[in-house]
Amino acid sequence: MEDLFQGIAMQVALSLEAVSILVILIGGVEAFLRLALPLLRRKVTHGLRRAAWLGLARWLVLALEFMLAADIVRTVIDPTWEELGQLAATALIRTFLNYFLERDLDAAEQARDTHEQPAPL
Repeated sequence: MEDLFQGIAMQVALSLEAVSILVILIGGVEAFLRLALPLLRRKVTHGLRRAAWLGLARWLVLALEFMLAADIVRTVIDPTWEELGQLAATALIRTFLNYFLERDLDAAEQARDTHEQPAPL
């Protein structure tokens, strides 16, 4: 029975990893498309680069969540201390990456909202 659960967990983890790769691919393609035409016209501005980066960062945050979920599922059934240590280290690194990406996204959103607010009369 444990082998069955372990097999299912491995398939779920593999599926989550595949989704994370797909999410990164979508984000990369979207960022590239945002820059491709302006790049050909040699009119890539800081604003365009920033918008492409923010879009890619959003996709990366989502992909990191899927990757972390895959790691957790992979170690759910009968984990060893070594696997738990690796999961803890991986979770810590991904959590830090996610935290800083989220912080940058929030700062960019606040800056955008500040610039879009009409001046008080």
